[in-house]
Amino acid sequence: MAGNALTAIVAGPDEHGIGEELEALDATVSRVEGVVSADALKAAGITEADYLVLTDADEATGIPVAKELNPSVTVVTYADRSLPEFVAGVADLAVDPALVTPTLLAEELAAGGPAAGGDENTSDDETADATAGDGDADDGDE
Repeated sequence: MAGNALTAIVAGPDEHGIGEELEALDATVSRVEGVVSADALKAAGITEADYLVLTDADEATGIPVAKELNPSVTVVTYADRSLPEFVAGVADLAVDPALVTPTLLAEELAAGGPAAGGDENTSDDETADATAGDGDADDGDE
């Protein structure tokens, strides 16, 4: 992303090191420790952020707050647990650290990532189903 400084907020404990991986790719990373509130998000620079990476599913109530403060922010959850249903549809991408390394996730985000319109949101089974047919599997009826 030469010329485009990527900005990200990592909210929650960063035991997998996603913040460091983003910084290694020249992203500007700020952090929210503790409660992911409007004040904490504002102090971290949510209005200018490209990404909010939430690492604690218990702080999921911060997702709609972040979207209200910056509708264009891409919210990525990088947590071992699933999000509560009431916010699952608001997050742009949910990633399980057991399946995707922080290095790979950081590279995807720095490259414009899954929320930029790629097919990374499909599971391996969906990808296999879409490529196994005659090439007409583009409507994704599931």
